[in-house]
Amino acid sequence: MRIAFLGTPDFAVPSLRALVGAGHEIAGVFTQPDRPRDRGQKTQPTPTKAAALELGLPTFAFERIRRAEGVAALAGLQPDLMVTAAFGQILPQRILDIPKLGCVNVHGSLLPRYRGPAPIQWAVINGEAETGITTMATDAGVDTGDMLLQRATAIGPDETAGELFDRLASLGAETLLETLRLMEAGKLARTPQNHELATHFPMLTRETGSIDWSKSAAAIHNLVRGVNPWPGAWTMCDGQVMKIWRTRPQEGSGQPGRILRADAKGGLLVGCGEGRQAVGDDHHSARCAVPAGGVVEQVVDEDVCRRGVEVLGRLVDEQQVGRRQEGAREQQPPPLTTGHRACVGPEDRAEPVREAGEPCVQADAPECGPSLLGRHVPARDPEVLEHGRP
Repeated sequence: MRIAFLGTPDFAVPSLRALVGAGHEIAGVFTQPDRPRDRGQKTQPTPTKAAALELGLPTFAFERIRRAEGVAALAGLQPDLMVTAAFGQILPQRILDIPKLGCVNVHGSLLPRYRGPAPIQWAVINGEAETGITTMATDAGVDTGDMLLQRATAIGPDETAGELFDRLASLGAETLLETLRLMEAGKLARTPQNHELATHFPMLTRETGSIDWSKSAAAIHNLVRGVNPWPGAWTMCDGQVMKIWRTRPQEGSGQPGRILRADAKGGLLVGCGEGRQAVGDDHHSARCAVPAGGVVEQVVDEDVCRRGVEVLGRLVDEQQVGRRQEGAREQQPPPLTTGHRACVGPEDRAEPVREAGEPCVQADAPECGPSLLGRHVPARDPEVLEHGRP
């Protein structure tokens, strides 16, 4: 079968490779234009284009494929079928009419639920236990065409959107090949979607990852998983952004946004709206991970500054992370849990841990700030954590 393939991110690559491996003729690969990426902002091809070039396939890139030059390029290939996978542009009817067998789309949800550009991430954010792949006959709407095949898969309780993304990309390739086999055999049935059951979710933005500490630990845990790796969950800590990558919900109670415990081994325990959440990270996740609705525990990496725990402690006020209240300097610190260690002071001098209610060892210092860990912390310490990951 002669196929024109349209795709952009990593999600599309397994489908493209599967088509080539199955012996289908790829007339051309259409993708988004090369764009600056990562911190260096170096112009790079999309993952689909990179795979196409590796496979020796002709590639095309148009800002808007619906414009005359894009339509002409696609029509000139005279494809039997068009396959799309996370292409990123809505196709008008005049493009859908070009291939004689129409267009098959590989979508990362069990339609009609989770229509739109980020179905995998939103399924995780919303705490779904199951999702899957739908191949559909594309029409001029947004994920509204007839369903062809569906394959479901469970979502792990701690699985991130990035991990699920990879699994669904592979499942999508398998489902696509099965769809085309049935199509060639004349056995492919079409099932109209029940539009009354449809849900639609928007594109992710940086603000999507903002943590609301008044929510439950489970809800924040799902948010942290759902926006990992992009845009990443975050909260404000002493005026700076702190990225949150891994969390573990716990039962318990705690004032929303307040750090209840912090140490290098045990991590951070942060109060949320309901329950508690343990926040931890691995060597590839960033410096802090905290869900709402309870308490969060954060594992502090070795590459975090030596006073990371204490810096985190003073980022939290009585109500939520990242906001100080006037007069907070006068507040008594909360009780310490076992295992806390003093950080290294401004002159590399370790200060002792004090018990709850014990006066700060430098209480008369003019720059002594509030301590949530039961010890003195300089209020304007210039040393801060390294936040996030590239």
